[in-house]
Amino acid sequence: MESGCWLVALPASDGRQYVYRVYAPDDALLADLFWEAWHCHDEGPHPRAYDLFDAARIERVGSTAADI
Repeated sequence: MESGCWLVALPASDGRQYVYRVYAPDDALLADLFWEAWHCHDEGPHPRAYDLFDAARIERVGSTAADI
């Protein structure tokens, strides 16, 4: 199972989006990626992020050995 890099953008109460890099398998569930980023944000000093899955933007970035 290859591991990839994902970007998860979370909208917050201050009108900004906070983007987190999550390392997870290529076949990771999007909900798991969302919660990983949300919990990381929630533990930080930033304004509250919305805990709405549909409001998040999740994209896979980079390449794996299988892509080369």
